[in-house]
Amino acid sequence: MSDRPEFSRPVKVDQIRRLGGDTHIEADAAERGALMRRFGLLALDRLEADYGLSEEDGAIMARGRVRAALAQPCVATGNPVAETVDTDFVLRFIPERDPHAEEEELELDADDCDTIEFDGQQIDMGEAVAETVALAMDPYPRSADADAFLHDAGVLSEDQAGPFAALAALKGKD
Repeated sequence: MSDRPEFSRPVKVDQIRRLGGDTHIEADAAERGALMRRFGLLALDRLEADYGLSEEDGAIMARGRVRAALAQPCVATGNPVAETVDTDFVLRFIPERDPHAEEEELELDADDCDTIEFDGQQIDMGEAVAETVALAMDPYPRSADADAFLHDAGVLSEDQAGPFAALAALKGKD
């Protein structure tokens, strides 16, 4: 088994200054199929990104936009739930830290970008884009018939099982 990700687009650090403008990458059918298996998708019809790279304060910054068309299984029925991901991203690549060195705390706020460690030689924009899509996907996809399916299976809704459901049942029983 290879250590290379399914959708690999390596960029050597020493080439970043020579890269001008935006770069377009797109997963082919085989790469999309492998990513479908990895992420448990029922379909991945499109995965592409446009991005630019720059060096800032000892880090490599990637700014761009990712687009994907996919289908996940519904959490209740298992039926396909179509989804489109179309989002901007900002990623900061920093060289891996020495595991024996004393850890230095990093303070991050909600506006900070995702930080990815790399070997200091090259970054993999394909893998970064695939992970960005995985994080952007709906974590609990539900099909239109999910509520009916759950009701028929005897699963109570949040209103029926919530903390005030027992009080509501008592209302009017005097």
